[in-house]
Amino acid sequence: MTEKNRKYVFPLLLDLHYVKNDVLKTCYKIVNHIEAANIIVVPLEYSYSMKKYNNIVQDLINQALKIGKPIWVYSGGDFGYSLKNQNVYNFRFSGFKSKLNRRTFLLPAFVNDPYGLHINKEFSTINKQPKPKIGFVGQAKGGFLKYLKELLSFAKTNIKRFVIKQLRDYQAFYPSITKRAKYLELLKKSNHLQTHFILRNSYRAGVKTLAEKHKTTQEFYQNIYNNPYTFCLRGAGNFSVRFYEVLATGRIPILINTDCLLPLDNKINWDKHCLIINEANIKTMPETIVQFHAKLSNQDFLKLQKSNRELWNNYLRRHTYFKEVHDIFCNILN
Repeated sequence: MTEKNRKYVFPLLLDLHYVKNDVLKTCYKIVNHIEAANIIVVPLEYSYSMKKYNNIVQDLINQALKIGKPIWVYSGGDFGYSLKNQNVYNFRFSGFKSKLNRRTFLLPAFVNDPYGLHINKEFSTINKQPKPKIGFVGQAKGGFLKYLKELLSFAKTNIKRFVIKQLRDYQAFYPSITKRAKYLELLKKSNHLQTHFILRNSYRAGVKTLAEKHKTTQEFYQNIYNNPYTFCLRGAGNFSVRFYEVLATGRIPILINTDCLLPLDNKINWDKHCLIINEANIKTMPETIVQFHAKLSNQDFLKLQKSNRELWNNYLRRHTYFKEVHDIFCNILN
């Protein structure tokens, strides 16, 4: 397996077959016969595997259904695909909470530990200041031309979905880049906030070389590290990778809720780890942030940063996440 094709592999199998994580080896075991398994895992991303290995995948699923075994399917990418069968549990990054069934498991974006890799320091907390300090580095540009470009990209995606019959859920047009610009401008205008934004005109600032990628990645993480809060809004799919990068850094995400489902929501009280603002209330976002910040003592502020770093380390890394999923499924199977 190479870095190029790892996105097609069910994430759990990366730690069972390729990396062989010691923690997960105590929870999971790959067996040779379907009858001996508690669960059946479709090893490759669903849309990709149905395109490349349709008959094999269908046969595996049919065998699992025949003997009544639960099936785990990984539906990756920005959109994901909803499967309806009662025995299928769908692992995906994206989706709308109001539309997803109870057999959906939201995957966190599995990001690498930024400390030592992108931030040349050890984790430490930031003391509370009178005004909330909010950071953001990323693609955010307003104007009609950018809006039109996003609309054309949306049309292209849906043409592929219908013509090529790609297995991905339909979602309404959402111009995330122009919305980011609008919402960040709302924060910049507030006299009660400190904002430290680096706005890009293109994804990753249009980098072309490894040196440029390294530089912009360091700028990205340094901004998160230097600011206790970071603004997080969905991209093409209804999820934010930045949200998990902020938690990994031990900082506080301000997440704009666009009908989001967050991972392990039956286990994690997300309101204790971030500020979640419904998009319908976006006009009062600055006031909401100020009120949230004012309620925290400096001790609580430091504790929140530490707990977010611990949350990422204990629940949102690939091996720790699937350890939690194992425990959930033990209860389901029993």
